[in-house]
Amino acid sequence: MSRWVLALLLAGAAAGFADDLKKERPQPPPSTKEEVPPEEDESLSVKEYSFNPLQAEKEVRVGNYYFKKGSYRAAALRFREATKWNAGLAEAWLRLGEAAEKQKDDKVVREAFEKYLELSPDAKNAPEIRKKLDKLK
Repeated sequence: MSRWVLALLLAGAAAGFADDLKKERPQPPPSTKEEVPPEEDESLSVKEYSFNPLQAEKEVRVGNYYFKKGSYRAAALRFREATKWNAGLAEAWLRLGEAAEKQKDDKVVREAFEKYLELSPDAKNAPEIRKKLDKLK
């Protein structure tokens, strides 16, 4: 019986000691900024792009697949992704322009072809691309 009494006294003293420790520690002021938890669904999170030529080439390959399949919207999305991974990849800009041309999106066609000509002014198909741009204006 004395063991039980001793155990109860120790448990009570430990609880009281823990309360005293909490009181002595100053509590940090509550944060005025609301913290946003990280997004668990990756499709909803904002994607950060950095220079990655391998990923850009992969996006171009997949875009070419969709283009040949006739899914021009999906192809244009892939080519746009490729330009975000490597803005200096002329092929991605050319293919983006071609996919947008199939969708009859003149604004994107003009933007993509102008960037392509900026990156590859001496390309074999540059005169043809310039003619297409002249027709758009």
